[in-house]
Amino acid sequence: MSAITTDDQHVADTRDSMEKAPDYHDPEKGLAPADIEALEAAALPEFDDPNLDKDAAIAVRTPEVRSAVANTDDPTIPCNTLRAWVLGLIWAIIIPGLNQFFFFRYPAVTVTSIVAQLLTFPLGRAWARLLPNVSILGVQLNPGPFTIKEHVIITIMAGVGAGSAYATDIVAVQRVYYDQTFNFGYQWMIVMSTQLIGFSIGGIARRFLVQPPEHDLAVQPRHLRAVQYPACAAVCGGRVQGACWYLVPGYLFTGLSFFSWVCWIKPNNVVVNQLFGVNYGLAMGMVTFDWAQITYIGSPLATPWWAEANIAVGFVFFFWILTPALYVRTAPPLSLSLSFPAFSLLPSPPLFSTPGAYAQPRMASYLLRSVGVSSRFTNTFYSKYMPISSGGSFDNTGASYNVSRILTPDKVFDEQKYKEYSPIFLSTTFSISYGLSFASITATITHAFLFFRKQIWTQSRRAMHEQPDIHARLMAVYPQVPEWWYAIIFITMFVFGIVAIEVWDTKFPVQFFILALVISFVYVIPIGMIQAITNQQVGLNVITELIIGYALPGRPVAMMMFKTWGYITMAQALTFTSDFKLGHYMKIPPRHMFTCQVVATVVAGTVQLGVQAWMFTNIEGMCDRDQKDGFWCPSTGVFGTASIIWGVIGPARQFSHGQIYYALTFFFLIGFLCPLIAWLCTLKWPNSWLRYLKCLPRHLLGHGPHPPPPTRTTTSPGRSSGSSSSMLSGGATLRGGQSTTVRLLPSFPSLPFPSLTISYTPTHADLASPTDVLSAALDSGVAVSAVLIFFILQYPRNGTIGLNTIQSWWGNTVWLNTADGNKTPLISLADGETFGPSTW
Repeated sequence: MSAITTDDQHVADTRDSMEKAPDYHDPEKGLAPADIEALEAAALPEFDDPNLDKDAAIAVRTPEVRSAVANTDDPTIPCNTLRAWVLGLIWAIIIPGLNQFFFFRYPAVTVTSIVAQLLTFPLGRAWARLLPNVSILGVQLNPGPFTIKEHVIITIMAGVGAGSAYATDIVAVQRVYYDQTFNFGYQWMIVMSTQLIGFSIGGIARRFLVQPPEHDLAVQPRHLRAVQYPACAAVCGGRVQGACWYLVPGYLFTGLSFFSWVCWIKPNNVVVNQLFGVNYGLAMGMVTFDWAQITYIGSPLATPWWAEANIAVGFVFFFWILTPALYVRTAPPLSLSLSFPAFSLLPSPPLFSTPGAYAQPRMASYLLRSVGVSSRFTNTFYSKYMPISSGGSFDNTGASYNVSRILTPDKVFDEQKYKEYSPIFLSTTFSISYGLSFASITATITHAFLFFRKQIWTQSRRAMHEQPDIHARLMAVYPQVPEWWYAIIFITMFVFGIVAIEVWDTKFPVQFFILALVISFVYVIPIGMIQAITNQQVGLNVITELIIGYALPGRPVAMMMFKTWGYITMAQALTFTSDFKLGHYMKIPPRHMFTCQVVATVVAGTVQLGVQAWMFTNIEGMCDRDQKDGFWCPSTGVFGTASIIWGVIGPARQFSHGQIYYALTFFFLIGFLCPLIAWLCTLKWPNSWLRYLKCLPRHLLGHGPHPPPPTRTTTSPGRSSGSSSSMLSGGATLRGGQSTTVRLLPSFPSLPFPSLTISYTPTHADLASPTDVLSAALDSGVAVSAVLIFFILQYPRNGTIGLNTIQSWWGNTVWLNTADGNKTPLISLADGETFGPSTW
């Protein structure tokens, strides 16, 4: 674990050969006019990229990289030191542990690796100043000044396992939905296998996605905001302020977090609560004072305004127009027609009138009149017997779906019990979210083909033969990771997977485990190229659900495992290559990168399982929707509902012709047509504002997990991810092209929650973003505050502290004592009544 040693003569020879290379750039010298012309021709693409600063592109092919990355290296800089490992492992324990704790809570708080990145600098400097320079078993305790390479290693270790491991949801769903609690050995093996087997595939993909300079965008802008030394004091100050403020919306006045103020005025009006509610409504109030709510889908930093506008249009259409339309009015058959003169045709009833028999027409009329849509709608999907927005599932009485009533004692689907019980029903927003998931699959692939096929084809041919750039030649000094290292990881994790499948009763055949890995392996390179060039990742979760749902219906655990290995293996492979790309630019020895990634992932996954086990053992009512401290496991609920739909009942009984949700399959066609229309528009009017529609098909559908990086002229603070999330924003241009933007953000993972924030976003060249510092400060401050609130005020005495005082006062109960808080549907059934089809 000491600093690397390199043969001095070998290093000198390597430097001499690089300096003699025709395209070597000496940073001390300027560029000749001929060089500028050549760079201009190579840097400016044939297609119009709204993210590209063309002036900066003339200087270098990827301006983000040039502004943040040096084209020199000193191989003698210490990197693999005891200091880096100790600090890296500390962050690999703290950040994943905190994030796993908040993963089951709403609103969740996500601590990102940028917190570790900023706070590591003073810790590393303090280590270098205070600890003695002694050796322990040949390892230097203090190798000298804290180096940038150590800093990068620590940041990567902090971030590689920061998010909750996907397989932990399998463990949680087995416990909550299927009453299966297998021991820690089973849990550890499936988490390690799903997290690490992708690294071995990423090792193969690295030659296609790491070394080619054209794939610079494989590194997100957050990676290039490398080391912001002066920002640490601001982070510490912001943490204190963020922690102090969170005490108000997080404990003293929770109504400021769930700020459904319109519902407080008319708490019993079902229509108003469906529109403005933040529990089971559409959240049209769009205001919150809780940073945890604002950042539930990601910190609002780096999305350009034009991308936000696309998403906002899609959000308003699908969730504020189409969703209420499908929810309310009964009149067969479904018939929708646009009629702009409808402003004069539709009545104009008061929004806050007394609820009654005409509540449904009033709600539809109010929304449709505002956009000029005249229509006759059915009670599509029988949705008005359920809340308009929920991440759960329902039976034909309107109660939560009890999956145990359709399973055998061996946890396999029982068709007879299913026919005696009920089909499964989803809320309108959940149904639309599935439709958008279907559309995003075809939209992303079609979009990538129409707009980026030339670049993808060119890079696929160049990947193995392209002349290495200056960074690749600098990295040639370091030994590469041997192929057998990746083979060992693959074989070990493959064995872990088979043992978990066969020793425990999962009903998952090994051949389908192999098929899931084959799917990931086949898709990782083309999807990685698409992501590197278009900044959009095609998710394989829905595809894998479809495959296993038709192949092995009635086996929920098998479905969850197939989806996880089929999807997260590819995602982990791309994460691995993305971090390797960062290490490539920062000149981190590849073997050290590989080791730190693997070790940090093992540590993080183990910590997350330990935290999860403690929570289920010690927190009362864990994953109940009414859990008093907010630990109602929203992600686990969606994951569990998916296991019922795709695993227990199967897609054939849900989406095939003649079934309740057959209409959603037409979203595949919609996803195909949207990019085609946008492409034809850009061909017809190439220089008009319509060129920004090239991002519309992907973002219009509300599925933009990787928004494009910001530009110099189109700045904004928003970010969106997940199946249905969006932002409405407007900005005022200030000096220097900077922007102060007020963002109204209705965001929801499967149900909507709003936020209001004011932020500043820098330009392309200003990678030391103040918003990054502010976000890191608020994220860490809110996380610390939430942990202290829980363990000091909520967990002790079984949660009875302030039970009759602070917990019961108006500000902490007003948002619950409404029709929205009570989960009231538009039509309530009497005892014994049911809805839906008579046979299924």
